[in-house]
Amino acid sequence: MPEVEIIRRYLDKQTAGKKIMDLDIRLPRMIKWPDTEGFRDMVTGRTIKGMNRRGKYLLMELDNGNEVVFHLRMTGRLVFEPTGKTTDSHARVIFHLQYGASLVYGDTRTLGTIHGIKPEERTMLKGLAEMGPEPLSADFTAKYLEQAVSRRKTAIKSFLLNQKYIGGIGNIYADEALFLAGIHPLRPASSLSAGECQRLWESVNQVIAAGIEDGGTTFRDYQNGEGGKGSHQDHLYVYARKGEPCRNCQTPIERIIVGGRGTHFCPHCQEEC
Repeated sequence: MPEVEIIRRYLDKQTAGKKIMDLDIRLPRMIKWPDTEGFRDMVTGRTIKGMNRRGKYLLMELDNGNEVVFHLRMTGRLVFEPTGKTTDSHARVIFHLQYGASLVYGDTRTLGTIHGIKPEERTMLKGLAEMGPEPLSADFTAKYLEQAVSRRKTAIKSFLLNQKYIGGIGNIYADEALFLAGIHPLRPASSLSAGECQRLWESVNQVIAAGIEDGGTTFRDYQNGEGGKGSHQDHLYVYARKGEPCRNCQTPIERIIVGGRGTHFCPHCQEEC
């Protein structure tokens, strides 16, 4: 969520009010809906009203009410090029804008998706339609978190990554939030007390806000809307720090697999109950 929000803020400033003059679809299979020609007809000649976000989805709103929905996943990037030129060898779809600019969707491993949808078609994107409340939003409260975990036997780390319960939390931020809250990632979600839910709620909001403040986290592929990198990787407590000393107690950070995802934690600060 922090990375996508950083991209959204920059692209909203740069693209709002600009018309899409033409499309260069270099890899048609990136367009998941409608078909390639239908997508071209939907967006060509339309003016971009703004860039919105829901969880990890970027939504480019057009002047006719339709939206282009980008899900960047692991290696996708969306970069504004004021001169219209790109050096991205993995550019998959290029939106040529008026005044000679372009919006370039690049994706190294082609894991991302692009949908062109009408307002009534949002339900076709299940992940978007069923997404839970986001951190930093009014709907995401400590009470909501307490109620959401109450009957979930799954590991709390897996719970945090389930977008149906909380929208926008990724692997890095889940590890960081659990560390700050002092909760072991394998704890059953339903085992958390009200006080622990309060701490975790505060920690989730804290790490998401910090990620946005630092411009996102870049290890390999993430780029902001200008093609630059974030700096939050320089401030992480546990993620990608296996074997390094805990910043609080000096105990070496450990790495395990939880729900198929690499998970970092401090065995002293996050004791398994």
